[in-house]
Amino acid sequence: MAVSPSSLTIRGREFLWGSRTYVMGVLNITLDSFSGDGLGYDVDAAVAQGRRFAEEGADILDVGGESTRPGFDEVTADEEIGRVLPVIERLHTVVDLPISIDTTKASVAQAALAAGAHLLNDVSGLRQDPEMAAVAARFAVPAVIMHNQWGRHFTDVIADVRSGLEASISLAAAAGIPRERLIIDPGFGFGWTPEQNLEMLRRLGELRDMGLPLLVGTSRKSTIGAVLDLPVEERLLGTAATVAIAVAHGADIVRVHDVKEMVQVCRMADAVLR
Repeated sequence: MAVSPSSLTIRGREFLWGSRTYVMGVLNITLDSFSGDGLGYDVDAAVAQGRRFAEEGADILDVGGESTRPGFDEVTADEEIGRVLPVIERLHTVVDLPISIDTTKASVAQAALAAGAHLLNDVSGLRQDPEMAAVAARFAVPAVIMHNQWGRHFTDVIADVRSGLEASISLAAAAGIPRERLIIDPGFGFGWTPEQNLEMLRRLGELRDMGLPLLVGTSRKSTIGAVLDLPVEERLLGTAATVAIAVAHGADIVRVHDVKEMVQVCRMADAVLR
Protein backbone atom coordinates (compact mmCIF):
# COMPACT_ATOMS: atom_id res chain seq x y z
CA MET A 1 0.00 0.00 0.00
CA ALA A 2 1.38 3.39 -0.97
CA VAL A 3 2.09 5.84 1.82
CA SER A 4 -0.69 8.41 1.82
CA PRO A 5 0.22 12.10 2.19
CA SER A 6 -1.44 13.42 5.33
CA SER A 7 -2.14 16.94 4.14
CA LEU A 8 -1.74 19.51 1.38
CA THR A 9 -1.52 23.28 1.69
CA ILE A 10 -3.25 25.27 -1.05
CA ARG A 11 -3.36 29.08 -0.91
CA GLY A 12 -2.34 28.94 2.74
CA ARG A 13 -5.15 26.54 3.65
CA GLU A 14 -4.32 23.11 5.01
CA PHE A 15 -6.32 20.25 3.57
CA LEU A 16 -5.96 17.51 6.18
CA TRP A 17 -6.93 14.30 4.43
CA GLY A 18 -9.18 12.04 6.46
CA SER A 19 -10.31 14.77 8.84
CA ARG A 20 -13.39 15.77 6.81
CA THR A 21 -14.74 15.92 3.29
CA TYR A 22 -13.89 19.04 1.28
CA VAL A 23 -16.29 20.59 -1.24
CA MET A 24 -15.27 21.91 -4.67
CA GLY A 25 -17.83 24.24 -6.23
CA VAL A 26 -18.17 24.27 -10.02
CA LEU A 27 -18.10 27.52 -12.03
CA ASN A 28 -18.84 26.76 -15.68
CA ILE A 29 -17.90 29.72 -17.88
CA THR A 30 -19.68 28.19 -20.87
CA LEU A 31 -22.99 28.24 -22.70
CA ASP A 32 -23.25 24.47 -23.16
CA SER A 33 -22.67 22.87 -19.77
CA PHE A 34 -24.48 19.53 -19.42
CA SER A 35 -25.63 20.52 -15.94
CA GLY A 36 -27.65 23.51 -17.05
CA ASP A 37 -25.60 25.90 -14.92
CA GLY A 38 -23.44 27.45 -17.61
CA LEU A 39 -22.81 31.11 -16.80
CA GLY A 40 -22.06 32.09 -20.36
CA TYR A 41 -19.34 34.71 -20.50
CA ASP A 42 -20.75 36.93 -17.77
CA VAL A 43 -17.83 37.73 -15.47
CA ASP A 44 -20.01 39.49 -12.90
CA ALA A 45 -22.36 36.48 -12.66
CA ALA A 46 -19.44 34.08 -12.28
CA VAL A 47 -17.82 36.16 -9.55
CA ALA A 48 -21.15 36.50 -7.75
CA GLN A 49 -21.61 32.73 -7.86
CA GLY A 50 -18.08 32.20 -6.57
CA ARG A 51 -18.75 34.54 -3.65
CA ARG A 52 -22.01 32.74 -2.90
CA PHE A 53 -20.26 29.36 -2.97
CA ALA A 54 -17.68 30.68 -0.51
CA GLU A 55 -20.44 31.85 1.83
CA GLU A 56 -22.16 28.46 1.52
CA GLY A 57 -19.05 26.59 2.66
CA ALA A 58 -17.10 25.65 -0.47
CA ASP A 59 -13.43 24.87 0.07
CA ILE A 60 -12.28 25.21 -3.57
CA LEU A 61 -13.71 26.96 -6.64
CA ASP A 62 -13.26 25.10 -9.94
CA VAL A 63 -13.32 27.39 -12.99
CA GLY A 64 -13.73 25.89 -16.46
CA GLY A 65 -14.19 27.45 -19.88
CA GLU A 66 -14.91 24.40 -22.05
CA SER A 67 -17.73 21.89 -21.63
CA THR A 68 -16.71 18.24 -21.24
CA ARG A 69 -20.19 16.81 -21.79
CA PRO A 70 -20.47 14.00 -24.39
CA GLY A 71 -20.24 15.47 -27.88
CA PHE A 72 -19.08 18.86 -26.64
CA ASP A 73 -17.83 21.47 -29.07
CA GLU A 74 -14.12 22.11 -28.65
CA VAL A 75 -12.96 25.69 -28.31
CA THR A 76 -9.57 27.13 -29.09
CA ALA A 77 -7.07 27.79 -26.33
CA ASP A 78 -7.35 31.54 -26.95
CA GLU A 79 -11.13 31.43 -26.61
CA GLU A 80 -10.91 29.36 -23.44
CA ILE A 81 -8.36 31.77 -21.97
CA GLY A 82 -10.63 34.68 -22.83
CA ARG A 83 -13.45 33.06 -20.88
CA VAL A 84 -11.65 32.03 -17.70
CA LEU A 85 -8.98 34.67 -17.13
CA PRO A 86 -11.26 37.62 -16.29
CA VAL A 87 -13.12 35.40 -13.81
CA ILE A 88 -9.98 34.07 -12.13
CA GLU A 89 -8.42 37.54 -11.90
CA ARG A 90 -11.53 38.91 -10.19
CA LEU A 91 -12.14 35.90 -7.95
CA HIS A 92 -8.55 35.94 -6.76
CA THR A 93 -9.08 39.39 -5.27
CA VAL A 94 -12.55 38.97 -3.74
CA VAL A 95 -12.70 35.35 -2.53
CA ASP A 96 -10.16 33.89 -0.12
CA LEU A 97 -10.40 30.32 -1.44
CA PRO A 98 -8.13 28.20 -3.62
CA ILE A 99 -9.12 28.49 -7.28
CA SER A 100 -8.78 25.52 -9.62
CA ILE A 101 -8.46 25.75 -13.39
CA ASP A 102 -10.37 22.97 -15.14
CA THR A 103 -8.69 22.47 -18.52
CA THR A 104 -6.88 19.94 -20.70
CA LYS A 105 -4.77 22.58 -22.50
CA ALA A 106 -1.33 23.51 -21.17
CA SER A 107 -1.49 27.06 -22.53
CA VAL A 108 -4.79 27.66 -20.75
CA ALA A 109 -3.40 26.21 -17.53
CA GLN A 110 -0.31 28.39 -17.77
CA ALA A 111 -2.34 31.57 -18.31
CA ALA A 112 -4.77 30.71 -15.50
CA LEU A 113 -2.04 29.84 -13.00
CA ALA A 114 -0.18 33.04 -13.86
CA ALA A 115 -3.43 34.97 -13.30
CA GLY A 116 -3.92 33.59 -9.79
CA ALA A 117 -5.29 30.03 -9.97
CA HIS A 118 -3.84 27.71 -7.34
CA LEU A 119 -4.31 24.19 -8.68
CA LEU A 120 -4.90 22.29 -11.90
CA ASN A 121 -7.85 20.01 -12.66
CA ASP A 122 -7.20 18.01 -15.84
CA VAL A 123 -9.90 15.57 -16.96
CA SER A 124 -7.39 13.92 -19.28
CA GLY A 125 -5.04 13.10 -16.41
CA LEU A 126 -2.11 14.99 -18.04
CA ARG A 127 -2.44 12.68 -21.06
CA GLN A 128 -3.98 14.95 -23.72
CA ASP A 129 -1.46 17.79 -23.82
CA PRO A 130 2.17 16.63 -23.51
CA GLU A 131 3.12 20.01 -21.97
CA MET A 132 0.55 19.93 -19.18
CA ALA A 133 2.62 18.10 -16.58
CA ALA A 134 5.53 20.48 -17.15
CA VAL A 135 3.26 23.49 -16.54
CA ALA A 136 2.01 22.06 -13.25
CA ALA A 137 5.59 21.32 -12.20
CA ARG A 138 6.83 24.78 -13.17
CA PHE A 139 4.14 26.53 -11.11
CA ALA A 140 4.55 24.03 -8.25
CA VAL A 141 0.79 23.59 -7.87
CA PRO A 142 -1.29 20.55 -6.92
CA ALA A 143 -2.87 18.64 -9.79
CA VAL A 144 -6.12 16.70 -9.92
CA ILE A 145 -5.53 13.86 -12.37
CA MET A 146 -8.60 12.08 -13.68
CA HIS A 147 -8.96 8.78 -15.49
CA ASN A 148 -10.96 9.30 -18.68
CA GLN A 149 -12.34 6.06 -20.16
CA TRP A 150 -13.49 7.57 -23.46
CA GLY A 151 -12.06 5.55 -26.37
CA ARG A 152 -10.31 3.01 -24.14
CA HIS A 153 -10.73 -0.76 -24.04
CA PHE A 154 -12.81 -2.01 -21.13
CA THR A 155 -11.72 -4.87 -18.87
CA ASP A 156 -12.84 -4.06 -15.33
CA VAL A 157 -14.03 -0.76 -13.87
CA ILE A 158 -11.56 -0.44 -11.02
CA ALA A 159 -8.69 -2.12 -12.87
CA ASP A 160 -9.13 0.29 -15.79
CA VAL A 161 -9.33 3.30 -13.48
CA ARG A 162 -6.24 2.18 -11.61
CA SER A 163 -4.29 1.59 -14.82
CA GLY A 164 -5.20 5.01 -16.21
CA LEU A 165 -4.35 6.78 -12.98
CA GLU A 166 -1.01 5.01 -12.69
CA ALA A 167 -0.14 6.19 -16.21
CA SER A 168 -0.95 9.76 -15.19
CA ILE A 169 1.03 9.43 -11.97
CA SER A 170 4.02 8.30 -14.03
CA LEU A 171 3.71 11.36 -16.29
CA ALA A 172 3.60 13.58 -13.22
CA ALA A 173 6.67 11.95 -11.72
CA ALA A 174 8.60 12.27 -14.98
CA ALA A 175 7.83 16.01 -15.04
CA GLY A 176 9.00 16.44 -11.46
CA ILE A 177 5.62 16.84 -9.74
CA PRO A 178 5.96 15.48 -6.19
CA ARG A 179 3.52 12.69 -5.42
CA GLU A 180 2.19 14.58 -2.42
CA ARG A 181 0.81 17.26 -4.78
CA LEU A 182 -1.42 14.81 -6.66
CA ILE A 183 -5.15 14.21 -6.19
CA ILE A 184 -6.82 11.34 -8.08
CA ASP A 185 -10.27 11.29 -9.69
CA PRO A 186 -11.74 8.01 -11.05
CA GLY A 187 -13.72 9.86 -13.74
CA PHE A 188 -17.35 9.10 -12.91
CA GLY A 189 -19.35 9.67 -16.10
CA PHE A 190 -16.41 9.86 -18.49
CA GLY A 191 -16.82 6.97 -20.94
CA TRP A 192 -18.77 4.60 -18.69
CA THR A 193 -22.25 3.12 -18.89
CA PRO A 194 -24.66 3.91 -16.05
CA GLU A 195 -24.12 0.41 -14.68
CA GLN A 196 -20.35 0.87 -14.73
CA ASN A 197 -20.65 4.25 -13.00
CA LEU A 198 -22.70 2.67 -10.22
CA GLU A 199 -20.13 -0.11 -9.89
CA MET A 200 -17.36 2.49 -9.67
CA LEU A 201 -19.13 4.24 -6.82
CA ARG A 202 -19.84 0.94 -5.06
CA ARG A 203 -16.18 -0.14 -5.33
CA LEU A 204 -14.63 3.28 -4.75
CA GLY A 205 -12.88 2.13 -1.58
CA GLU A 206 -10.68 -0.18 -3.65
CA LEU A 207 -8.76 2.88 -4.84
CA ARG A 208 -7.71 3.91 -1.33
CA ASP A 209 -4.62 1.70 -1.49
CA MET A 210 -3.19 4.03 -4.15
CA GLY A 211 -2.36 6.27 -1.21
CA LEU A 212 -3.56 9.56 -2.70
CA PRO A 213 -6.46 11.87 -1.82
CA LEU A 214 -9.56 11.04 -3.82
CA LEU A 215 -11.85 13.50 -5.62
CA VAL A 216 -15.25 12.32 -6.87
CA GLY A 217 -17.58 14.21 -9.22
CA THR A 218 -21.08 12.70 -9.53
CA SER A 219 -23.06 15.94 -9.40
CA ARG A 220 -26.16 16.04 -11.66
CA LYS A 221 -24.65 13.48 -14.05
CA SER A 222 -26.60 11.38 -16.54
CA THR A 223 -26.32 8.18 -14.51
CA ILE A 224 -28.48 9.83 -11.85
CA GLY A 225 -30.94 10.80 -14.56
CA ALA A 226 -30.95 7.24 -15.93
CA VAL A 227 -31.64 5.70 -12.53
CA LEU A 228 -34.32 8.18 -11.46
CA ASP A 229 -35.66 9.10 -14.92
CA LEU A 230 -35.25 12.78 -14.12
CA PRO A 231 -33.97 15.79 -16.08
CA VAL A 232 -30.77 17.49 -14.98
CA GLU A 233 -32.53 20.23 -13.01
CA GLU A 234 -34.23 17.61 -10.79
CA ARG A 235 -31.18 15.58 -9.76
CA LEU A 236 -30.38 17.26 -6.45
CA LEU A 237 -31.53 14.40 -4.22
CA GLY A 238 -29.92 11.78 -6.44
CA THR A 239 -26.70 13.75 -6.28
CA ALA A 240 -26.97 13.91 -2.48
CA ALA A 241 -27.23 10.11 -2.33
CA THR A 242 -24.15 9.62 -4.50
CA VAL A 243 -22.17 12.20 -2.50
CA ALA A 244 -23.01 10.49 0.78
CA ILE A 245 -21.99 7.11 -0.66
CA ALA A 246 -18.76 8.57 -2.05
CA VAL A 247 -17.91 9.97 1.40
CA ALA A 248 -18.69 6.59 2.99
CA HIS A 249 -16.23 4.95 0.58
CA GLY A 250 -13.41 7.38 1.23
CA ALA A 251 -13.82 10.48 -0.96
CA ASP A 252 -11.72 13.38 0.30
CA ILE A 253 -13.19 16.00 -2.06
CA VAL A 254 -16.54 16.11 -3.84
CA ARG A 255 -17.01 18.31 -6.91
CA VAL A 256 -20.55 19.71 -6.97
CA HIS A 257 -22.86 22.28 -8.51
CA ASP A 258 -25.15 22.65 -5.48
CA VAL A 259 -22.73 23.78 -2.80
CA LYS A 260 -25.07 24.69 0.05
CA GLU A 261 -26.90 21.38 -0.01
CA MET A 262 -23.84 19.19 -0.54
CA VAL A 263 -21.92 20.91 2.28
CA GLN A 264 -24.73 19.76 4.56
CA VAL A 265 -24.62 16.23 3.12
CA CYS A 266 -20.87 16.06 3.71
CA ARG A 267 -21.08 17.42 7.23
CA MET A 268 -23.73 14.88 8.16
CA ALA A 269 -21.84 12.01 6.53
CA ASP A 270 -18.62 13.10 8.21
CA ALA A 271 -20.36 13.24 11.59
CA VAL A 272 -21.32 9.59 11.19
CA LEU A 273 -18.14 8.32 9.57
CA ARG A 274 -15.30 10.46 10.90
